[in-house]
Amino acid sequence: MQMPDPNPAILSRKAAVVRRLAEALPDGAVIHAPEEVRAYECDALTAYACPPLAVVLASSTEEVSACLRICHEEGVPVVPRGAGTSLAGGSLPTADAVVLGVARMDEVLEVSYPDRIIRVQTGITNLGVTGAVEEDGFFYAPDPSSQLACAIAGNIAMNSGGAHCLKYGVTTNNLVGATVVLMNGTVVELGGGHMDAPGLDLLGVICGSEGQLGVVTEATLRILPKPEGARPVLIGFDRSEVAGRCVSDILKAGILPVAIEFMDSPAIRACEAFAGAGYPDCAALLIVEVEGSDAEIDAQLDRIAEIARRLDPVELRASTSAEESAAIWLGRKSAFGAMGQLGDYICLDGTIPVGELPRVLNGITELTESYGLGVANVFHAGDGNMHPLILFDANKAGDLDKAEALGADILRLCVEVGGCLTGEHGVGVEKRDLMEVQFDPADLEAQMRVKDVFDPKWLLNPAKVFPLSVSAGRRAA
Repeated sequence: MQMPDPNPAILSRKAAVVRRLAEALPDGAVIHAPEEVRAYECDALTAYACPPLAVVLASSTEEVSACLRICHEEGVPVVPRGAGTSLAGGSLPTADAVVLGVARMDEVLEVSYPDRIIRVQTGITNLGVTGAVEEDGFFYAPDPSSQLACAIAGNIAMNSGGAHCLKYGVTTNNLVGATVVLMNGTVVELGGGHMDAPGLDLLGVICGSEGQLGVVTEATLRILPKPEGARPVLIGFDRSEVAGRCVSDILKAGILPVAIEFMDSPAIRACEAFAGAGYPDCAALLIVEVEGSDAEIDAQLDRIAEIARRLDPVELRASTSAEESAAIWLGRKSAFGAMGQLGDYICLDGTIPVGELPRVLNGITELTESYGLGVANVFHAGDGNMHPLILFDANKAGDLDKAEALGADILRLCVEVGGCLTGEHGVGVEKRDLMEVQFDPADLEAQMRVKDVFDPKWLLNPAKVFPLSVSAGRRAA
């Protein structure tokens, strides 16, 4: 994975840039000592790291604006950073870049239950949003597995989803307004306190733009009343492709569960060893959760059980208590951490049409065998958001390269069947060089023209998303 060489002219002016930032921002907001900036040299894609020129930890929109204005005047690239949980290298810096973190911006600014909205600073964690309203019977729907740590800023940048996105949608479906600071320091307000604000849908452009267009400092989010009840069912199968067919059959029947999660045998065993969730030892496991009144839940689970039995499951077991439900979800939510017990891994993020699940699962098995590496599958089956975990040994020469090559082939397969490179992790640097697999030159040019408008100097996260060969002219200019 290649990154642009740092600009020696910027490196030579480090002291001057740091001095300007320190003069404009409060004490403690600017970090520049080599031993301190090392904490920001990578995100959750830890295979690659580079200490930045400096780090700014902002506490307000005004401070973000001041930082961006100075960096714009100095021609210094800026890498926005939420909590640093990106699995695609979205906040990986270069040596000549300033990392702009918003983790200190974690306040709840406004809650309106009649309007079903909450306005927050974007450094607040995903789970922190629900925590602010749950005592009043509300919740925030998107729920990435990293929700305990990930920030709303990163959720907006990557358009994150989670297990419950099948019913409630991803971040873009739950974001109604944003305060955005452009690279030159200009502060703009997009959307508002209601869905479908008038004018151009610039909010839709910002959400999922991976820090390429502006830094979102405040967000107005949709909150929902808690459902009356919810209950998951475990369905085990002796073949992964049969589990994939079960997902398609449930959705074809017109049933809309709140979540359908998939795990294969390696993931099941790792999660069970980690969380003791009571998972069966089988080739593939579905966790299907429905919600509503007790009568609604029973009716939906009966229909799902009827569909599953046609495919001869090896286990079919509905949760009978809140404790069982919590254990089932603890196992799934712990999957990425649990897999760490097996060794190093790369977590992918391709998305496919749900009807192609059996074909893609078979294809992943064939690719895995050809590369001689292990793969565990954990993903949001309801919306086809795949998360293959490719196991490798970081201490073995060539293993990382082999794992990345296998990952690229899996993502090519996703695109081949009508899917796309990412569902919620973003492109970052991980999938940057595969963008030409999904998009032709005209598509990429159209996307880069949007960036030209928001960030003419290409200073915001400039080494991400677009293949370096495609963006070279713009970055050099």
